[in-house]
Amino acid sequence: MINKDLQYYKFCWYGFLKNLRFFDPFIILFFRSVGFSFLQIGLLFSIREIATGILEIPTGFFADSYGRKLSMILAFSSYIISFLIFYFLPGFGFYALAMILFACGEAFRSGTHKAMILDYLTIHDDLNMKVAYYGHTRGASKLGSAISALIAGLLVFFSEQYKIVFIASVIPYILGLLLMISYPDELNGEVSKIEKTSFLKSVVRNLRITVSNFITMFKNPMLLRAFFNSASFDGLFKSVKDYLQPILNSFALALPIFISLGEKRSTIIIAITYFLIYLISAYSSRQAQEFTLRFKSVTHAINGSYIIGVSAVIIAGVATNFDVRIIAIILFIVLYALQNLRRPMNVGFISENINAKIMATGLSVETQLKTIYIAILSPILGFFSDKFGVGIGLAITGCLVGMGYSFVKVAEKKK
Repeated sequence: MINKDLQYYKFCWYGFLKNLRFFDPFIILFFRSVGFSFLQIGLLFSIREIATGILEIPTGFFADSYGRKLSMILAFSSYIISFLIFYFLPGFGFYALAMILFACGEAFRSGTHKAMILDYLTIHDDLNMKVAYYGHTRGASKLGSAISALIAGLLVFFSEQYKIVFIASVIPYILGLLLMISYPDELNGEVSKIEKTSFLKSVVRNLRITVSNFITMFKNPMLLRAFFNSASFDGLFKSVKDYLQPILNSFALALPIFISLGEKRSTIIIAITYFLIYLISAYSSRQAQEFTLRFKSVTHAINGSYIIGVSAVIIAGVATNFDVRIIAIILFIVLYALQNLRRPMNVGFISENINAKIMATGLSVETQLKTIYIAILSPILGFFSDKFGVGIGLAITGCLVGMGYSFVKVAEKKK
């Protein structure tokens, strides 16, 4: 049974607060409202992903060298400054800077808090409860996402401006920052402060080891396919997922209800839709095992879900182009559910085909590949959306990823 002490509730509050990102359901509409093209939006997303990928290694060493608490404090500080720039300093250059600061937050936070939970359970001899513990904190995160969508809807509805979601996001992140400061020092990990030169040498050395492992893993065709299967699907998902917003916006304005509310109708529809999406995502992430059992094997489940997901993007694009937006919306919801179903399957499949000693490096390689996919696909999607419309942009992007299916199709391990 989980020991629900004060630190347990702090862990849960962290999960809840970090997901109060009020800007998530309106990010593309915000950028469009300030006059940005879809290509510019795609470039901003690319900047964020590339910066996150580059900063992963040095921030990981920083956490090991100067403590996980300080790393988490810097993560929340970076997020807060990013939100303030989005609110007070308009312009592509400032927004690019804000994206880089947001990436700093992501890099400092990545994996650090999970390590703190693991340390806490180890110190208190409760390591056998880690699955349940992570489950509870993940549940708090999903609740935060769902509530965030509704609060964001109310903020935009009453303020009649999108940028308010950024200044509002500062509040839960300040609370998150204070929460991190209150964490006990025992969760800092084994801190070994090092000189600046040693720190840089360690980063370079680790980078060389990572590249070496990267090359070794790429010599394994089965593992290579598994990495590209996971990374290409995740990259496609992260590139297209926010394009649900302009589709919902157009759909809401065409509805013959709440006409007196004018453009505010879209805010209501978007908030409710994202609330439902987050609830469905929370449910589907717990159904990965049941989903897998519906197929002959986990490889069939991975390949089948890949085809379904890519097809959903293409058909959603076609439906959007022909103004059948309700079909596109349903398919986007399916895509969100598939993303949550696939993640446990992919991690499980990779873990079965890789040496446990380099599992962490393997997942890091997968993350870097995903970053590359997003960095490439986001501007492509933006370019074609500007040129031919969002629907055609989605369809073309889906087709580009689908064309590579034969190269990412995973197979059973030969016995």
